[in-house]
Amino acid sequence: MKLLRLAPENTKFPFMRFRRVSYPFSAVLSLIAVALFIFRGMNFGIDFAGGTVIELRAKSGAAEVGTLRSLGENLKLGDIEVQAFGNAADATLRFGLQPGGDKAQQDAVERVRGAVGQNYDLRRVEVVGPRVSNELVQSGTLGVVLSILAVLTYLWFRFEWQFAIGAVIATMHDLLLTVGFFSITQLEFNTTSIAAILTIVGYSLNETVVVLDRIRENMRKYKKMSTAQMIDMSINAVLPRTIMTATTVMLALFALVTFGGQVIRSFSLAMIWGIFVATYSSIFICSPMLIYLGLRNEDVDRKIEEKAEPEILEPEPEAFASFYDDVGDTPIPAAPAPKRPAGKPSGRKPGTRRRK
Repeated sequence: MKLLRLAPENTKFPFMRFRRVSYPFSAVLSLIAVALFIFRGMNFGIDFAGGTVIELRAKSGAAEVGTLRSLGENLKLGDIEVQAFGNAADATLRFGLQPGGDKAQQDAVERVRGAVGQNYDLRRVEVVGPRVSNELVQSGTLGVVLSILAVLTYLWFRFEWQFAIGAVIATMHDLLLTVGFFSITQLEFNTTSIAAILTIVGYSLNETVVVLDRIRENMRKYKKMSTAQMIDMSINAVLPRTIMTATTVMLALFALVTFGGQVIRSFSLAMIWGIFVATYSSIFICSPMLIYLGLRNEDVDRKIEEKAEPEILEPEPEAFASFYDDVGDTPIPAAPAPKRPAGKPSGRKPGTRRRK
């Protein structure tokens, strides 16, 4: 039985030819993301902006989360978050801070009491501030920085230092574009969004390490192959795996967006964007960085080879015959002409003359 393949085998895409386009494109997107975060901001949810939490219990039967959310939206209290917890009869309803201070907040609570009081008991009413305090923000920032440094150190010892720098740059690129996605779409940024960002970071590092590991293997195999050729061959080798992984994750995320409800909508949409960005950065951001960081000192080698006589390079795969015109991409010389076969022996002894 023939297996399903989402990508053809033995692809020959010259990814490194697009590095002069991908870097300016990503730089522009990163600047736009920073500008959106500064000037437009993000739609922080109740977890960050504060609000009121009301604990409800149904007087009979189970709590209907959808009905409670509809009632809350009709009250025009802003973003409403309704979640079931504990047993089937319990639910919590949260809404943000109301303009007008404490009096407006108390009036909003009374409006909720009047809307749901016939079918639900209000067991607890509490006004909460931002869940993520300054101390937690500092601890979270410190944790992210330390994790990036740990990854940098691991990749430095596991591979070469160029690999570590390329992986960190690709990860920071993914974080910037994800923040810009939240700013431009104005999706609610809550604790599930933080979970999405951390998951995107892990997925991005996983994709990057897979590509870097194949590049390191090919570096040992083809020592005289140009860096751009070798990177292209490595990316094409792992391309079917990359497409298969991204497709399966995307299918699960689309199911969450469609059937998961409003509670995890921001998480699912952010993950879809993050998977796309992480796959892009592992190919077009991290990999070309190895050329610019001088993974192989090809400029010096090229000057030496120009002064010396050309030598025959080791055989390379036919699929990656050199078609690059970039600096440092050394073309493969033409194969030497075959030698002429020696003539047939005459059968005469040496020193004898031929008779006329």
